Amino acid sequence: MYEPKTKETDNSVIAFIENVENPKKKEDAYQLLDLFTETTGYPAKMWGPSIIGFGSYHYKYASGHEGDAPLVGFSPRKAQISLYFATGDTGREALLEKFGKHTAGKACVYIKKVADIDTEVLKSLIHRSVKFLQETY
Repeated sequence: MYEPKTKETDNSVIAFIENVENPKKKEDAYQLLDLFTETTGYPAKMWGPSIIGFGSYHYKYASGHEGDAPLVGFSPRKAQISLYFATGDTGREALLEKFGKHTAGKACVYIKKVADIDTEVLKSLIHRSVKFLQETY
């Protein structure tokens, strides 16, 4: 049976952020921690070794694959900061046009630093993702 790698853990979010080597990235991580916590109303939890997630939902695909995932989250990685939002939300693209400097994948949006983005648009992306996932699942 498939066992997901990214599961909620009891690891400390603060300890994880404190281990971020780049001082500016660490500062950005604390800023994102505050912003995501305030916007979602959920406490931060570690998901796997490197994702800071907020809230959770249980998904089940037509294929039978199912599991749990955070509603939204981020990870201050070495190269970029990964922001995790819902896949399938068609309204996300319009917000990303106003977001600032970023690149986007299927589920992730990548930024170099918080100063490059509009944090009000980030709050809208967080709200949209949470609402979409709670309505879908």
